[in-house]
Amino acid sequence: MVDLKLLIERLTKARMEFVLVGAYAAIIHGASVVTRDVDVCGPFTPENLYRLRDAIADLNPWHRMTPQHLAFELNEANVPLLRNLYLATDIGPLDVLSEIIGVGDYAAVHSRSVIVKFAFGDVRVIDIDALIATKSQLNRLQDKLAIPQLLAIKERQRVKSS
Repeated sequence: MVDLKLLIERLTKARMEFVLVGAYAAIIHGASVVTRDVDVCGPFTPENLYRLRDAIADLNPWHRMTPQHLAFELNEANVPLLRNLYLATDIGPLDVLSEIIGVGDYAAVHSRSVIVKFAFGDVRVIDIDALIATKSQLNRLQDKLAIPQLLAIKERQRVKSS
C-alpha cells in the first residue's frame, strides 16, 4: 500500500526538520505528475535522524538501494557517515537527502521553501523556482516533463498577482 501523504504526516508529527522536494512538491505546486515516493531534504543531525527513525520505525523501513535490503538502523557509529537515505517502508518509498542538485544543502533548500498548510500541520515545500532549478539539472524524463508545467504554473501565478 502506498500512502505518501501519511509519510509526510508522520515526519511532521515526529517534528522532523525537512523540506518536501521532488515530484510530490511539484504536485503541491499544481503539476500533474505521478510519483511513487516522497523526497525530502533535511539536516543529517543525530537529533533529526532519530526523529526520522521514530516516525517510521513501525513501517519496517529498509535500505532499498542495497542488494541485501538492510534494515534501517541508526547508531552512534553510522549516523555521522550518512548523507542520503533511500528507504522502503510499508506505506511507500522515502528518500531523505542532505542536499538538492541545483539548490544546495539543507540550509539553502530551507531558505528557498514555502509553508503549505496540511490538516496535520505546516509543511515546508521547496519553492517553485528552486524546484524548476533542480529539475533542470536532472536528466530524467519525468523531470523534463515536469518543467513546462511548473513554468506554466509560475507564469499563471505571476499574471494573477499583477
